[in-house]
Amino acid sequence: MELAFERRGTGSPLVLLHGVGHHWQAWLPVLDRLAAERDVIAVDFPGFGISPPLPSGTPYTAESLADAIESFFGVLGLRDPHVAGSSLGGYVALELASRGVVRSATALSPVGFWNRSELAYARAVLRATRASARHLPPGRAAALAEDPLGRVLCAGVMVAHPGRLSPEALLAALQALGDASGFDETLASFAGLMPPAPPKAPVTIAWGEHDRLLPRRQAIRAARWSGQRVKLLRGCGHLPMTDDPELVAGVLLRASR
Repeated sequence: MELAFERRGTGSPLVLLHGVGHHWQAWLPVLDRLAAERDVIAVDFPGFGISPPLPSGTPYTAESLADAIESFFGVLGLRDPHVAGSSLGGYVALELASRGVVRSATALSPVGFWNRSELAYARAVLRATRASARHLPPGRAAALAEDPLGRVLCAGVMVAHPGRLSPEALLAALQALGDASGFDETLASFAGLMPPAPPKAPVTIAWGEHDRLLPRRQAIRAARWSGQRVKLLRGCGHLPMTDDPELVAGVLLRASR
């Protein structure tokens, strides 16, 4: 499947997958750090960013998005690339590892390791955030993005340090969230999401110390699934790429060696 993507650097291919409602630009804070050592491909999922939607009749699920990414590997001629993802992208990275089609997978706060109440909370927060993004007048969104308190209100649940998020990046993220045609169906599919089958490739899981969307107690379940300790990203929230780009880039580079 042909998808929108950004490609930089040389070396072993590393494909980056964003979270639900986001776009490939989520990875901009770490992109050039990774590109110094990797052929980095940051991609928009179908129905997110500027990628086309899934074919008519194909349901939006983590598995169907993984199918699209696996097809995308073929379009680019990638054979067993490394893959890393955040949130929904983290789950898809682990799913691809369970299929044995990647060399390694790194997941940052992946979805799917919640209990019932944690799932309900995450879905409620994501729905409310999406509604705000869709209904904020452009002028009001721009004013919030420029104001330090406004950035906390808009992004405080996703990042530990909203002040490190540029107004331009916040506005672009709100636009992507509001426009994502695949959002509602993907979010609905979370109700039936279970951890993937055991991986057939090395996996690394890392969790933000201050993750307010998927609290870090979920990392305990992810550790049981993976059979190894989950790395704690100190000082980071759910989307750690903005909070500490150097720390996140280091985790991804070590995991993909």
